[in-house]
Amino acid sequence: MVRKKGTIPRCKSFDRRTDAVAWAAQLEAEANRAGMVGDASLPHRVTLGDVMLRYRDQRSPNKRGARSEQARLTAMARRSVAQCTLAKLTSSQIATYRDERLQEVAPATVLRELSLMRTALEVATTEWGIPLPHNPVAPVRRPTVRNERSRRVHRDEEARLLEACEAGRRSNWMKPILILAIETAMRRSEMLALTWADVDLINRTAYVRRSKNGDARDIPLSRRAVKALQGVRRLQVDRGAFESSCGDFESEHGHFVFPFTASAIRLSFERIRTRARCSNLHFHDLRREAVTRFIERGLNLIEAAHISGHRDVRMLRRYVVPQVSTLLVKLDARDPSPA
Repeated sequence: MVRKKGTIPRCKSFDRRTDAVAWAAQLEAEANRAGMVGDASLPHRVTLGDVMLRYRDQRSPNKRGARSEQARLTAMARRSVAQCTLAKLTSSQIATYRDERLQEVAPATVLRELSLMRTALEVATTEWGIPLPHNPVAPVRRPTVRNERSRRVHRDEEARLLEACEAGRRSNWMKPILILAIETAMRRSEMLALTWADVDLINRTAYVRRSKNGDARDIPLSRRAVKALQGVRRLQVDRGAFESSCGDFESEHGHFVFPFTASAIRLSFERIRTRARCSNLHFHDLRREAVTRFIERGLNLIEAAHISGHRDVRMLRRYVVPQVSTLLVKLDARDPSPA
């Protein structure tokens, strides 16, 4: 029996004294660390779905990707494994869930779901007072994710993409978005969060207030990028966007450069890609193309990482996909032997 003033007494029977001593020591350690011992009946009453929904309502709203994470948790709470109480939840059940999901979605999606499930259970144990002897998700083998891409945007494909923009209703917007992506390596979310207060066309810089990794950075703008942004600004002035008080055009930092949602950009890009006949091309491939062009223009990895926002140069290497023809030109230029 474990007693601690101000908490509910806990008792349990064991066949061996060593097991009882280990159990009591674990509870006492948890009590000293958290100041309480959880209600032993909670794991028998609380389901995995209850934990995920509580995590969705209390923790997800504080994250940058709150909307997508909340939708993911809501969908996970509808699965059959979510109806199991925490007391009866086993690693075998989690493994079965993993295998079923691998038949439906990509391994990267399953990996995100397992990580989210594990985090929610850890919070339930350490902060919500739901005692669990161990996290059943922890020992489950994670699916192997092989999502490295080497797709580049060739010059003729870039021309076709920009030409295809002219045939669409959003041609005045998508063309500068594609140009800015190729010239700056900015993520789609970073471009959509960009306001005119963040853009200095005279000094040719753009300020990203918050990137995927949470850091802010200044991005140099090429002449081509400046020209594209100048066209967007003229278009907004002509349409009276700066005189409008519409919430779609402005944020707390000023008017958005591109007042669209991520879904709108994704759908527009898919239509442009189809018209341009560029198969197997993702919007994020434009970022890889931009980073590779930085290196081909003579920037070193540190300089390219400063523009792209990569903290780890090793991660940046995944984005650099030089063409063999470019490497041959450089090798020939440095070859001391006669032709």
